[in-house]
Amino acid sequence: MSEVIHKNNSRVSESLKRPALVTGKKTFKNITDDICALTEKWPGMAYFAALFSAKSLFLFYIVVMTAIVVVGMGLMGVNNPVNWGTDIITFVFWIGIGHAGTLISAILFLFRQKWRTSIARTAEAMTVFAVMTAGIFPLLHTGRPWLAYWLLPYPNQRGPLWVNFRSPLVWDVFAVSTYAIVSIVFWYIGMVPDMATLRDRAKGVRRHIYGILSMGWRGTARNWSHYEMTYMILAALSTPLVLSVHSIVSFDFATASLPGWHTTIFPPYFVAGAIFSGFGMVVTLMCLVRLFVPQFKDYVTLNHMEAMNKIIMLTGMMVGYAYASEFFIAWYSGSHFEQYVFLNRAAGPYWWSYWIMVSCNVFIPQLFWFRKVRRHIVAMFIISIFVNVGMWFERYVIVVTSLHRDFLPANWGMFDMSFFDFGALIGSFGMFLTLFLLYIRTLPAISIAEVKTVAHEGH
Repeated sequence: MSEVIHKNNSRVSESLKRPALVTGKKTFKNITDDICALTEKWPGMAYFAALFSAKSLFLFYIVVMTAIVVVGMGLMGVNNPVNWGTDIITFVFWIGIGHAGTLISAILFLFRQKWRTSIARTAEAMTVFAVMTAGIFPLLHTGRPWLAYWLLPYPNQRGPLWVNFRSPLVWDVFAVSTYAIVSIVFWYIGMVPDMATLRDRAKGVRRHIYGILSMGWRGTARNWSHYEMTYMILAALSTPLVLSVHSIVSFDFATASLPGWHTTIFPPYFVAGAIFSGFGMVVTLMCLVRLFVPQFKDYVTLNHMEAMNKIIMLTGMMVGYAYASEFFIAWYSGSHFEQYVFLNRAAGPYWWSYWIMVSCNVFIPQLFWFRKVRRHIVAMFIISIFVNVGMWFERYVIVVTSLHRDFLPANWGMFDMSFFDFGALIGSFGMFLTLFLLYIRTLPAISIAEVKTVAHEGH
């Protein structure tokens, strides 16, 4: 009888045992070799083909942006009444992409979620590159990017003339620059121990460069004490920042009196959407990393991917709730202008963009309710692409459908994207992917130090 009870208890304990965060029975040396190999070995033809494609797209992007700056904003599709076009749409899109990295690194770190260790570094890099990509569009939106420094409150000889602190454009400057600085510092501080590992393994010029970047790290108890304290402080600073930055971006719209924009749901709605799109991009990138770097499959396991897919499913439902509540509040408000804007979104000239948005952001992510879909690499890759397409269309719907038909019917018009609009949008992916591909071959894409702490543990 006691043997039966013991066997049953053993089965229960095995069933409750959490899956390992690192598979393949890796030793600490194996972990170091696997992660450092990506920066030490000569890349294959697949990498060079991807880098060539991304750089070609990046060069095309530079040509398009140069033409817009030299010739003028008339090359783009903006008009009256749609004075905000692809620049603002794509700016908000890329800022949203940049939120998942800080969420994974800071918030999940504070909540002691150990599954973040294998994906945090790449998510942080994605954040930095997405914010860099986004920062170009508000400058272009001004029409005179060479005068963009006027947005900074610096001492000048213009007498009482100062920046307009009530302008959402100035708010964006402070929000995005602060977020970029904190994200870069947070990303870099986390890499210092791994830079020292690469320094000790490298030779020649690479050893000297990694030695400078590692800032004299020796791995002493004092080093680790200061490192952990600094990382904790930066995580605590980043947590309110990741929630506030996209709220401030939403104020670009919410502080206007235009129907469809003037609503209090925008801050939480934008934050949920940013987390949603950010995790979508992380899943896209990690699927590609698993495909082209086979040894990383032991560190970025299906359990990691499933956890991110659950967050995508949850935030997708939150975004869907926001879409539904907008229609309800428009009906409940009794404002004919507000009601017309939302009916126009769903059934007006831009109905196709609205239903693409709803399909990609609300319906398709619900496939993650099925465990087989959550753990199928091809399925999650395709769904993550749909998520990012849907989130770009969400910003398109917010900007275009609210502006093209306002209070005055005589002022109504249509917005059509020009060749340069498409070039700026598609080319921005070239910039992002070029930076990401260069990063993944020069810096440790997974945190060696953090992975070692959970190498023999479960979630």
